[in-house]
Amino acid sequence: MLKRYYVTIFFFLLTIFFAILTVTASEVELPLLGIVISIDAGHGGRDPGTMYGNIYEKDINLEIAKKLEAQLLSKGAIVYQVREDDVDFSSDYDKRKKRSDLLRRIKKIEDVNSDLYLSIHINWYDNPSYHGAEVLYYDSLPQNKIIGDYIMEEFIKTLGSTRHLTPTDLYMYQTIKIPGVLIECGFLSNPSERAKLLDPTYQETLAKTITSAIVRYYT
Repeated sequence: MLKRYYVTIFFFLLTIFFAILTVTASEVELPLLGIVISIDAGHGGRDPGTMYGNIYEKDINLEIAKKLEAQLLSKGAIVYQVREDDVDFSSDYDKRKKRSDLLRRIKKIEDVNSDLYLSIHINWYDNPSYHGAEVLYYDSLPQNKIIGDYIMEEFIKTLGSTRHLTPTDLYMYQTIKIPGVLIECGFLSNPSERAKLLDPTYQETLAKTITSAIVRYYT
């Protein structure tokens, strides 16, 4: 009878051990489990963003956003795309189409109870020597700068960016109540970086780099 008791206790403890091991493994493999992240691929539809010939920022933004979604999903996050194709969210009846588009983007992000948003854009500057991925944030929430720091550190370490985390007062980032940042993935005006931004392999690298930073932030 005593032997049966000890055997029962042994198997009970073994079950608990494997349960803890499984939970720990899940946390390692899925560090973003249950985190709701909205990805906003900037511009779209009638708004191409910055451009070079027939190369439009809106298209590159969307490609990077899709790759970023896949990376975040692989870490357990719940991901929503603000746009999944070439659209903007203004109406033909809106007098201020850009403002209306931005307000509807904000609503989409807030309506799904996002824990975080990532706004994906491409930069432009008249001097073609400017290059490098960078992050902009609005200081309405303390998390914004922290998130921005993590992503910028990864850009410097992985991509060799020489840019810096920069404050912004753009309308969307002032208005939204969800933590997040604006990510400028590079300069379309720089010939070398333009070629990289069009390369699916480099887009994948960008997505993995951003995801690594988000994992660091949440763990």
